[in-house]
Amino acid sequence: MAYGLHIISALIIFVAVERFAYDVVDTARAIRRDFDRRAAILGTTRAQWRVLAKLAREDGQRQVELADALDVEPITLCRMVDRLAEAGLVERRSDDSDRRAWRIHLTDTAKPVIAELQALADVFHRDLLAGISEVDRDLTLTVLARVRANLEQAETGLEKAS
Repeated sequence: MAYGLHIISALIIFVAVERFAYDVVDTARAIRRDFDRRAAILGTTRAQWRVLAKLAREDGQRQVELADALDVEPITLCRMVDRLAEAGLVERRSDDSDRRAWRIHLTDTAKPVIAELQALADVFHRDLLAGISEVDRDLTLTVLARVRANLEQAETGLEKAS
């Protein structure tokens, strides 16, 4: 009988963990979808907004470093930068230390667009977190940070084992 209870307990934990991961992914998808809808009003995509936001924090990054920071393939970033350059929001400049590399810079035209996108993001975050107490927000961030740390620890353990 005790063995049967152990199996049932293990199944309950498995279902709860699977549900947690599903809920995190489903929530992230809903957040992305809503932000995409709002950003489209300004004629931009979430991917373009991510590039502009990253450059607003650290302008003049090498294209390969920017791709890495955004967790996209360099060729994918290249196409995004092409579109942003066509819109006059960014420009490529050669890297003084490496003739083969490009640095991506915001143009003056990008500054008001970034301000509009930041205002949109502020409203988005306000709407997203409406009705959620500061304590619950902090707890959620703490739990998510712990999950990421657990995943990093598990990844490190797998790397050492191989």
